[in-house]
Amino acid sequence: MAVSIKGKGKYVARKRRHLRLRKKVTGTAARPRLVVTRSNRHIVAQVIDDTVGHTLASASSLEVELREDSGDKSAKARRVGELVAERAKAAGVDTVVFDRGGNQYHGRVAAVAEGARESGLTL
Repeated sequence: MAVSIKGKGKYVARKRRHLRLRKKVTGTAARPRLVVTRSNRHIVAQVIDDTVGHTLASASSLEVELREDSGDKSAKARRVGELVAERAKAAGVDTVVFDRGGNQYHGRVAAVAEGARESGLTL
C-alpha cells in the first residue's frame, strides 16, 4: 500500500521524510526504536517496540526535573537523551535503532543521541 503525502510546507516535507525513513527503520524486541519528536520549544524521546506497539521508556523536556534545568535547548535535549537511556537500561534495553523523525541529524536531535550514548545506550 503506497501512502502519499501531498502539499507544500515544512510540516509536509518532514512527514514525507519520516515516512521514507520508516520504510527502513523498525523496532524489534531485541533492538527497539528510539524516536525523537521535536517542537520549537520541547523535545520528546521514546523507546518503542514496534512488534507489539509498546513504549518501553520515555523522557521529555516537559518533565518537572528537566523544566527546572537552566541552559539552552541543546543542553536540555542532551539531558533528555541521558534520562531516556537510563530508563531504557532499567527496562532491559541495551541497543536501539535511532529514528530521527524526519528531522536533520543536527542540533537538538543529535544532542539526544549523544546523551543516550554517553549514558551507555548503543545506537
